This record gives sequence, C-alpha cells and structure tokens, in this order.
Amino acid sequence: MRIGELAERAGTTTRTLRYYEKRGLLPARRDAHGHRDYDERDLKLLRQIRTLRDFGFDLEETRPFVECLRAGHPEGDSCPASLAVYRRKLAELDALIGELRAVRATVGAQLARAERARDRLAAEAAVPGGLAPGCELGGNQ
Repeated sequence: MRIGELAERAGTTTRTLRYYEKRGLLPARRDAHGHRDYDERDLKLLRQIRTLRDFGFDLEETRPFVECLRAGHPEGDSCPASLAVYRRKLAELDALIGELRAVRATVGAQLARAERARDRLAAEAAVPGGLAPGCELGGNQ
C-alpha cells in the first residue's frame, strides 16, 4: 500500500510516517516506480507505536517494541528490551503518582487552613466591627 493509504488506516499523517521512517522506526521500502511501499506488518508497527504514545511513552521508548515486532514476534512486548521499557515506565509512573499525592496533600492542607481562616473571619464578623471593610465572606465553593 502507498503512504497515503497507510496513514489513513493508521489514523496518522504522511508527514508523521516520513518522520518515523527518518527515525528508523518504519521501513523505507520502495516499489519499482520509487514510491514508498507498505504492508500489514507496517500497519501493525504503527498501531503499536500509537498505542504506546497514547500511554505516554516517548517515541524512542517505542523502539524496542518495534524491533521486537520486526524480529517476528507476534507481540511487540514479548522481548526482554520491551519488558525493560515497561519496567522503567512503571517506575516513572509510580514516582509521578508519589509527586501528585504530595501535591494533593499540600493543596488539601492549604484548603483546610484557608477554611479555618474563613471560619475565624466569619466568627469575628459576628462581633460588631470585627470584619475588615471590603472583605466579603462567601459560601463553600
């Protein structure tokens, strides 16, 4: 199949396919007329790349999966190098989750502090002259 058909079937652009070819992820076969020529294996490679990219893998991290498919394995993640990328990605995700939990705890603490301050202001507003001019107390938002 030609590059336009492959791009359409893979849900990408011809520009992306040329880029992948330049990066060595997609084979650069040519037919007798010099046109790029692709087959179902190339479509499978592209689907593997796209799935991994959708999961947050950078383009270079997809290389072991592509090489595994090219080596004739039915799945791109059955090779040791692919498994190693999975392990690294899981460690990276675990670290990000830890960072997000820490940020969430900080934001939660800030919210609790702000709500206590709001409640204090509300109590002071109940006392004549207790609320500073221009300070409005709103409800929970």
